[in-house]
Amino acid sequence: MVGVRDFSIEIAGIVERVRDSVITVVVEAIDPLSMLEAPVRGVGSGFIVGEDLALTNSHVVGSAIEARVIYSDGEVGVGRVLARDPYRDLALLEVESRGRRVRMGDSDKVRIGELVIALGSPLGMPGPSVTLGVVSARGRTIVADEGRIVLEDLIQTDAAINPGNSGGPLINMDAEAIGVTTAMIPFAQGIGFGIPINHAKRFITLISKYGRPVRAWIGVFVAPLTPEIARMMGLEKAKGVVVIRTIPGSPAEAVGIRRGDVILKVGGKEISTPGDLRNTIEDNIDRGEIEIELIRRGYVRVVSVPIVVEEL
Repeated sequence: MVGVRDFSIEIAGIVERVRDSVITVVVEAIDPLSMLEAPVRGVGSGFIVGEDLALTNSHVVGSAIEARVIYSDGEVGVGRVLARDPYRDLALLEVESRGRRVRMGDSDKVRIGELVIALGSPLGMPGPSVTLGVVSARGRTIVADEGRIVLEDLIQTDAAINPGNSGGPLINMDAEAIGVTTAMIPFAQGIGFGIPINHAKRFITLISKYGRPVRAWIGVFVAPLTPEIARMMGLEKAKGVVVIRTIPGSPAEAVGIRRGDVILKVGGKEISTPGDLRNTIEDNIDRGEIEIELIRRGYVRVVSVPIVVEEL
């Protein structure tokens, strides 16, 4: 059995392996509502993932074309915003390769209950600062007060996350990034979220393929089909994803997809997560449409849905 001291040494070793990859991202912009045109300062985090490349959140950089970057050794540089995807809440920066890059893991293999470490710059304090927690849930969706879905398919953790942590890495016990810290519920205790790192990998792949970030969609927001939801819907097996919202005027609404439908297959492939749906749609961008197999009240339907592609 591993002792407390041994466990502490292991955690410290993991932090030492990745801390040099973590950066503080500072963005200044002019407030258009200010009579004095005073600069508004925003602070977040990021981490180096490749040669001269760092990941952060889209909401950290906003509409800025560059940001001030503070490295773990205190040196200051400039990060140029190469691409941003507000729907994934991800942005890619060109930075100096001062720190070591962090390895990106496989977020599809993340298990509920496994230990994770969040690194970042809470309240704008360079560090990075470190907090420890567990994966509390997967496939979470954040919904705004008016019912608008902000982000979906998130990793939930109880690792302490504060303003300024956004954009930092969520690290597993193999010193791999399995998420990008992105949100916090201000009045909740111990609830934070991270974008699965596989979403970030896909974001970078799309940029490499198309030369720019693109968004491919059919107009649905979905959630994993849990055994509890499957039983409530009278389904024998928890397979597929359940539609929780259809965007008015979207291709999905036009072909009759609606809330409560369970999507079983997309393009002939079985899916089980919102990420599966998004990835398969993106893989079929060049075809212009995708075949969806769904079940509603015990009846299976197959519909062909046009794919909308937007440049971001």
